[in-house]
Amino acid sequence: MSGNAKLLIAIWVMQFVNYADRVVVSFAGPSMMKSLSIDTDTFGIVLSSFSLGYLLSQIPGGIIADKWGSRAVVIIGPLFWALFTGLTGFVSTVAALIAARLLFGVSEGLSNAATYKLIGDNFAAEDRPRAMSIWVTALAIAPALTGPVVGMLLTSFGWHEVFLLLAIPALAVAAVNFALVPSVSPQAQNEENRATDAGFRSVLSEPSLWLICGAYGFWSIAYWGFLGWMPSYLALERHIDIKGAGILGGLPYLFGLCGGLAAGWAGARIGSRGRPYFLATVYLLACLALFGAFISATLALSVASLSIAGLFMYAGLATYGAVVLDLAPGRARAAYAGVVSTAGQIGGTLAPTAIGYLVKATGSFGAGFAFMSASLCIAAVCALALVPIKARQQGRIAAQVVN
Repeated sequence: MSGNAKLLIAIWVMQFVNYADRVVVSFAGPSMMKSLSIDTDTFGIVLSSFSLGYLLSQIPGGIIADKWGSRAVVIIGPLFWALFTGLTGFVSTVAALIAARLLFGVSEGLSNAATYKLIGDNFAAEDRPRAMSIWVTALAIAPALTGPVVGMLLTSFGWHEVFLLLAIPALAVAAVNFALVPSVSPQAQNEENRATDAGFRSVLSEPSLWLICGAYGFWSIAYWGFLGWMPSYLALERHIDIKGAGILGGLPYLFGLCGGLAAGWAGARIGSRGRPYFLATVYLLACLALFGAFISATLALSVASLSIAGLFMYAGLATYGAVVLDLAPGRARAAYAGVVSTAGQIGGTLAPTAIGYLVKATGSFGAGFAFMSASLCIAAVCALALVPIKARQQGRIAAQVVN
């Protein structure tokens, strides 16, 4: 087995457990809300506390990965996931729950930019879309499988026990990364350190940075709103029991799996210059699907529309990752990805709380769906604005080849 194949296995397993740990709170939401007497707007704060912690650690995680290497980050990080996932099972107050989710978010966020760096450093530009699409399938499969499993566990045990059990896979991730993630030679690491010292200072001056930050930030509003509130929407608005919400709530993620794989194939075919167009298209299609989900007269049509929304949102995630690696300077790849991820997590932090307040204020999920749909439209505009920048970048690369 090649080194890149082993690396993809490690990244996939890490991301699978990462997301399984992350979304279990969404599927356990109705039980937690009942147990701790939490209303929708307070539960939105619980969901956002994770995103806040995740946000705070993006840039530090990127700088650490560029400075000392991604391998150390992806081995040590999961040990802290295990700690804070397990601690969530011991909380008995809303304040303790918010603190545990905040610290869990910090621990998971540290390894995000390191993963981008691993892909960027080990795969050629034309191979990155496929590598990203394989990675993204874990983001879809994890919640797809987590929903039914958590639904069954919650009918047999309490939500406290579920979080205790989920600490075990995080420990396994650290062992897998130790075994499969390649080391960087000391000489290469010293060269990276010198480049990072000079490179990170110029990252914020990259003209592409703010547009891709806008695209990812507004997409994240829809994505984290979808991820955080969909199971509760099915339970509270469509009146499905917890087990049923877990099973039906997993279907959109299976479609997301297809979307991620299709985006990897398309991203390699259309090339670097066409990826912003593709990104804008899938954002707009996801917007239409979300709108259709809410106005659907039947549960079947609503779940079908949510599934289509999942397909296009995950297609956007796979393509976004390839665009980031196309735009990021090699000397500070993880730091660039960390800045963009920070923008995304601002959207992810705001979305669950905002949707919770909108639902409480209006007594309906309609305003929440409108909020997510509008965000996807703005994300599409930001993606299209990247087109001339990508054209200039391609022109510079061509000129360098000629010279």
